[in-house]
Amino acid sequence: MPSGIPTSTSVSESAVIEAHLSDVWHLIKLQDFAKFWSKLKTSEWVKGTSPETDIVKWTFKDGTVLDVKQEEHSTIEHYITYSVISSHPAVTYSSVMSTVRCFPVTSGKHEGHTYVTWTGNFSSDADAGVIEDAKFKRREALADLAQAVYKK
Repeated sequence: MPSGIPTSTSVSESAVIEAHLSDVWHLIKLQDFAKFWSKLKTSEWVKGTSPETDIVKWTFKDGTVLDVKQEEHSTIEHYITYSVISSHPAVTYSSVMSTVRCFPVTSGKHEGHTYVTWTGNFSSDADAGVIEDAKFKRREALADLAQAVYKK
């Protein structure tokens, strides 16, 4: 009998950032996440990888190190998709694929602002604690992104 609590293996957080799409989008590069995400100490390209493989090392202030691989990037559709390919310390799940997507708000009271979503789709072995942690990390990161844009 399974001991875990059944849970969704996906998370989706969003925010309206009171800035133009171009001001937000230019920060959405894996190697630049440390420029806005307060939990990150550094985000830098991994040297020695092939030119076809975009891998960035995220070092968090708590000492966690993730190697993230850019899976997709569209400057036309304004999104980036990445996966975690290694973690130290090791994560408790097999995989996660995340997407940050930006949309211009074109009408209404938020016209001229940017709607940002940050989703994560985890493997089926991710438990409720992993999903909750991902939810709160994305909320904090979106708030940090807004603050970074406002400081410009």
